[in-house]
Amino acid sequence: MEKKKLRNTIEESIKAKKSLFLIEDKIFSAVDVISKKLSQGGKILLCGNGGSAADAQHLAAEFLVRLDPKRNRNPIPAMSLATDISTILACGNDFSFNKVFSRNLEALGNKNDILIAISTSGKSKNILDVLKTAKRKNIYSIGFYGNNGGTAKKITNLNLIVKSKNTARIQETHILLGHYIFYEVEKRILKIL
Repeated sequence: MEKKKLRNTIEESIKAKKSLFLIEDKIFSAVDVISKKLSQGGKILLCGNGGSAADAQHLAAEFLVRLDPKRNRNPIPAMSLATDISTILACGNDFSFNKVFSRNLEALGNKNDILIAISTSGKSKNILDVLKTAKRKNIYSIGFYGNNGGTAKKITNLNLIVKSKNTARIQETHILLGHYIFYEVEKRILKIL
């Protein structure tokens, strides 16, 4: 019984990852847009809730430090909008939890930046709010979503939707997606520098 459960989990993870074949062109577009914006002096701003917040921090660290240990390079500007607990709590208390990302984007984002919103459902109110702020500020947005992309897919410039309803499988695939995109961007940035 335990072996069957393990095998089913692995098969489900593989299936979620294979769903990325359906959006290959969009993935390549993400690499192009991020590379272009970075070459124009932009930065990557990431956000998500819960496990997706941890994924946002993880991916920001890959850009700030390095993804490939064989490539010594300058840091690439990236930051998670969910790392400053004092700001998050102050905003949640004084305004609304729905504003925790959009407030930071309002202060830190500019038109050469890229917002990467990570959400397994695409329905979180604070994700929808930050996407609306990005649109208003003319900041290009990329969504890492699951399920069917929720309401967020209607607001995002480029949707990368993992075809799964299982939160854990979606998050596993988001990290694969982020690592692939960032690795390709890192290669391009090194050629530019």
